[in-house]
Amino acid sequence: MRTMETTAAYAVYSDTIEVATVVRLLNGAGFTNDHICLMFAPTHPVASIVRHANIRDQREATAATADWIDWLSEFGAVVIPTIGFFIHSQAFLRALLLSLDTPAWCGNSRTLAGLGFPDHDAERFEARLQRAGYLVYVASAENRECKRALDLFRLTGAEESATLEKKEVTRGAA
Repeated sequence: MRTMETTAAYAVYSDTIEVATVVRLLNGAGFTNDHICLMFAPTHPVASIVRHANIRDQREATAATADWIDWLSEFGAVVIPTIGFFIHSQAFLRALLLSLDTPAWCGNSRTLAGLGFPDHDAERFEARLQRAGYLVYVASAENRECKRALDLFRLTGAEESATLEKKEVTRGAA
């Protein structure tokens, strides 16, 4: 067995800070979308777009809605409690699978615990994201990258931001 450490930086924003602006700055600093997880409150404007999208009938979907859905599907993961989720990254899939045994999979505190949040923070953010705002989470194997993301979060008006360390125990071949 070996222990693998991953690090992450996260930030919580109000609905007034444009998510696309935050992501553009992260991308410009070298962070790729597959290392980014977004969690939106069900009341966020992006959640409304996803809720009302009819992906099965693209003829009725507006171009703007289709563009938003395409953009969201590029991220490592996007979670919108009570509405749905996109998971593009295998790393996020494994982390978010921890919450599958709970009745309300999408966006409960187990989802955040799977990303490495301590239980008290996971519960606090879950409660907050039921009302408003969104959370941006950037995973990286390097501490200095997380600190760089943290600096960007603070520059973009995050209400709260910090770094996390998550230890994963993996079994190697004997």
